[in-house]
Amino acid sequence: MGIEKLEAALNKEVNGLVEEGRAKGKEDIIVGVKMPEGDKGPRYFLKNMGDKEFLRMNSNSYLGMSLEKDIIQAEEDACREFGVGPGAVRFINGTFKAHRDLEKKLAAFHGFEDGMIFSCAYGAMIGVFNSLTSKETIIISDELNHNCIINAIRLSRPKDKKIYKHNNMEQLEEQIKESIGRCQRALIVTDGIFSMRGDLAPLDKISELTKKYENEFPEGIVIMVDDSHGVGAFGATGRGTMEVTGADRVDVLIGTLGKAFGVNGGYVVTSEAVTRYLRETAVTYIYSNPITIGESAACLKVIEFADSEAGRERLKYVGKLTKQFEDGLKSMDFEIIESEHPIVPLMVRDTQKTTDIVRFLKENGVLATGLNFPVVPRGDQCIRFQINGNHTPSDIDYVLGVLRKYKEANPN
Repeated sequence: MGIEKLEAALNKEVNGLVEEGRAKGKEDIIVGVKMPEGDKGPRYFLKNMGDKEFLRMNSNSYLGMSLEKDIIQAEEDACREFGVGPGAVRFINGTFKAHRDLEKKLAAFHGFEDGMIFSCAYGAMIGVFNSLTSKETIIISDELNHNCIINAIRLSRPKDKKIYKHNNMEQLEEQIKESIGRCQRALIVTDGIFSMRGDLAPLDKISELTKKYENEFPEGIVIMVDDSHGVGAFGATGRGTMEVTGADRVDVLIGTLGKAFGVNGGYVVTSEAVTRYLRETAVTYIYSNPITIGESAACLKVIEFADSEAGRERLKYVGKLTKQFEDGLKSMDFEIIESEHPIVPLMVRDTQKTTDIVRFLKENGVLATGLNFPVVPRGDQCIRFQINGNHTPSDIDYVLGVLRKYKEANPN
């Protein structure tokens, strides 16, 4: 009987979200994939939609690696040799060579001493943040940081937290100065690429600020960056926001294997000493299974590709498609946040209109995601398009054509 009262309360909350236009609703269920053909990239089939084909413009798989035959083959081969699951957490079951090889390869790719893999990037952020936040730590965070950072701060219970306006270095410096003498350790945390906007943090300037004040804190200032949307997808060699900004210092870098790398899982790369500490203290590492051996083998193959001339050519190709899409949107007087990153947000600034455009796109075979409050601030409602390496120029033209049709039918 008690569950009925709970259900009534929960239904009331969900119905409120629906009335406000903020409910995410039922998820599309993908039931099939049509591989690239002619001048078209992959197309997807949805449950209850028959043989209608859909073009995905809402995937984080920026390099388009998840459908590559050699990546699939690497995962299949490892599964046949070692099975589909790791069996237990690593401190109980030991680890597999592919896990450790992947950690070393990720560290080398980013130029750090060592690394750790987690079941997901969200779990990596929670575990790492909690371990590196002492009772004498003040956290300083960008106001537009990802939800994983927001919740990591809540769970870590620092001595104090400060939130600076988005990318406002003057305010960040003031908050650093305000923290002097009040804590042992300061922790500055920011996204590298801000996932809802596609813009980037000025990591070079943040690095310079820490050098200016780090001697004022007994345990120094730590720079932690979540560059999940940057790694593999941004920079001439895919090293992400550190590469693009030329930052010579980031202390702890968190990334994902599930976006540009196209597989699954999360990771952290940092110094050897910090890694050793995290292996002993990060609860989401200690008490959660790692990714599978097959996933690790696939990731190793992806990094090999990303760190090759072919990988750099793929990044250039994604950049060209991104510019093609941005130029097309601007030619129709759509408002966008322009950047070189393959996230292209179409700023709608209205919840109902965002919903209407997403529906129109879907009716015309394009899958895109509308972002409304509280995922984005009020007034920043948008449709986040994401360009992938398995899109084609024809695909981009098709999406622009659908948006042009919407614009003509809805001139205001």
